[in-house]
Amino acid sequence: MDRRLHAVVLPPGPRLLAALAAALDGTGPAICPLSPDLPEPALRALLDVLAPHAVETEAGTAPGPGEPAPVPDGTAVLIATSGSTGTPKIVELSAAALAHSARGTLERVGAGRGERWLCCVPTSHISGVQVLVRALVSGGEPLIHPRFDTGAVLAAASEAKGAHISLVPTQLRRLLDAGADPSRFGAIILGGAAAPPGLLAETRARGGRLHTTYGMSETCGGCVYDGVPLAGMRADVGADGRIRLAGSSLFTGYRRRPDLTAAAMEGDWFVTQDLGALEAGGRLRVRGRADDVINTGGEKVVAGEVAAALARHPKIRDVAVVGRPDPEWGERVAAVVVPAADTPGLGELRAFVRETLPAYAAPRELDLVDAIPLLPSGKPDLARLRSDQE
Repeated sequence: MDRRLHAVVLPPGPRLLAALAAALDGTGPAICPLSPDLPEPALRALLDVLAPHAVETEAGTAPGPGEPAPVPDGTAVLIATSGSTGTPKIVELSAAALAHSARGTLERVGAGRGERWLCCVPTSHISGVQVLVRALVSGGEPLIHPRFDTGAVLAAASEAKGAHISLVPTQLRRLLDAGADPSRFGAIILGGAAAPPGLLAETRARGGRLHTTYGMSETCGGCVYDGVPLAGMRADVGADGRIRLAGSSLFTGYRRRPDLTAAAMEGDWFVTQDLGALEAGGRLRVRGRADDVINTGGEKVVAGEVAAALARHPKIRDVAVVGRPDPEWGERVAAVVVPAADTPGLGELRAFVRETLPAYAAPRELDLVDAIPLLPSGKPDLARLRSDQE
């Protein structure tokens, strides 16, 4: 373990791309991309855990704030997890794992040599890093946007017709609402959060080559496309209902936390925090997070399954489901809904859920909002959603 590590606090752009390329081919140090928009206290806390040799910013490169710790040989990129349900961990990824993941995606979506990738997701998250890795592996010059902007993405789609793009559901929804022609993109890779069925159907009906993905930082991003693992990856569901993943795109470990690494692994399998089921032909269906099970009146409700059921209601544009404290039931099932043209009522939503799920899974509370609050990664902000102060 003697490879240097740099914290790269840079916006998406050529300098970050060059640092990533050097980290992958070994001519430069390993990097941990961090958002330059992080508040100073949060950045300091991450740097304390990261222990880099240097910190790169737009102003230049300076020594790290404390005693540096090298990373394992072969490690290229470190990612601070989103922390949607807890304290962020720092995931170590090897150059080999990142390249394997990129090649698997290129093969699955039919992306050819030199074809362009459009990056408009955060490059401090694995989703943005992997867009850039795919571009580097395929030999194409990526189109990099500092942040998601509907007008800029539409202009880029017109300029570079056929560019492949990675999005979260909210971004795709905004593009369609702005009149985007999804057929002008190459592959549309959709991940980060569960997507409403209506959004998927509309995109495909309008000619979009859409792939839904499942994965996380520990698997170099999406490793299961449309329910089927990429080449070299395996998916299974354990007796406890948790999804297990194995293969060449797995992480090396958590930075300076061998205890957490050991706890997350069972032999070759990475044990996720998500519940799933294997359907006909071995296709993986993600039910929801294991730590987002709502205990209501002694019954256990998987929030993701209720959200998936509600998302099929014609009056719902977007939805999230959480448990909130309840003096009688322990927790109550709460639906946070972005309505479509017509506004749904709690009674009709309860009846709709009871058509496919047990009665105790039906929501007992309905919040109507203009938009689901999101983390920078595009995932729903569960902490805010669980609050009844929305």
